[in-house]
Amino acid sequence: MNIYVGNLPYGINRDQLRDVFAAFGEVSAARIVTDRETGRSKGFGFVEMPNDEEAKKAIEALNGNDIGGRKAIVNEARPREERPPREKSW
Repeated sequence: MNIYVGNLPYGINRDQLRDVFAAFGEVSAARIVTDRETGRSKGFGFVEMPNDEEAKKAIEALNGNDIGGRKAIVNEARPREERPPREKSW
């Protein structure tokens, strides 16, 4: 199951995010979304857990609770919506 994790502290890294979810089961991937230009975290990420039951337990336990000093938003990720291509501004 792919899990969306929002309102993350900007200083958290992929390994720290993985460790938070590993307490509930196997984590196959963890990713922090970053700004393309600055490389700085955008404050959200995704965690992939192969076992849906473990993933649901992690979502229940972590949603609304503290991760790195911030109240996390944790839920099942929705499929990515297609967006029109951006126009170049130059």
